[in-house]
Amino acid sequence: MTAVLTRRPGLARIRSAGSPLHLCCLGFVVLVVAGALLAGAVAPHDPNAVDLGNALAGPSAGHPLGVDGAGRDTLSRLLIGARASLLGPLGVIAFSTVAGVVVGTAAAWRGGWLDSVLSRSTELVFAFPGMLLAILIISIYGEGLLAPVIALAIAYLPYVSRLTRSLVLAERQRPYVSAYRVQGHSGLQICLRHILPNVAPVVLAQSAVNFGYALMDLAGLSFLGLGIPALTPDWGRMVFDGQTAVQRGYPLSAILPCVLIVLTVVAFNVVGERWADRVARRDR
Repeated sequence: MTAVLTRRPGLARIRSAGSPLHLCCLGFVVLVVAGALLAGAVAPHDPNAVDLGNALAGPSAGHPLGVDGAGRDTLSRLLIGARASLLGPLGVIAFSTVAGVVVGTAAAWRGGWLDSVLSRSTELVFAFPGMLLAILIISIYGEGLLAPVIALAIAYLPYVSRLTRSLVLAERQRPYVSAYRVQGHSGLQICLRHILPNVAPVVLAQSAVNFGYALMDLAGLSFLGLGIPALTPDWGRMVFDGQTAVQRGYPLSAILPCVLIVLTVVAFNVVGERWADRVARRDR
């Protein structure tokens, strides 16, 4: 799925401060998020309005990106579909990050039997593929965004918890922790006020990278017809709906959501790794 961030010196110069690649990716992320937030106001047509008489028409003044096999405006579906395509990964990352930080911090700080139990539990989750878990939960609870989000959040939790555990273990050895203990601060106070703020930048950088992978996984589920209802615009669902158009020689309605998925994943990866690079240079 994804691994904990590692520094790659060959890419560090590319993602240096103010590098064109980083600025372009950051700008693209902002553009995609803004498009999702303002989709209702800027979408030129109803994304579900069917016009079979105009099916597979190419770009025109009324439809800048053409229409799909059902005559639905591609631009409107891309804009509205950005909401579900970004909201799902956001839910996955929010849940997995919060739960993973709690589990990893508790395991590192308490140690002993609690560390063993939590570490073995997360290793068990590693053995179960996230997509398979999502398909299993969807088959039980039916279509919708909630089931795949919960399943993938559980699958992503071990990556965050293991990263957090290693960071907290390193922070525990720093002199300031012993100083606060001598002053009578409790372990909870030290963790909340000092250790977690210190490890948060690295965890958030990993979460930014995980966001791209979660987007790709949820798009894959939508492509398979799982999770998102058929009438809800979604980039993965648009690729599935565009298969017939591709076979008939009109690939635009399927290619555009594919391009958006790829560019969004790459952009979040670059931004996340850039953030990790900055944190690593700061801690040297």
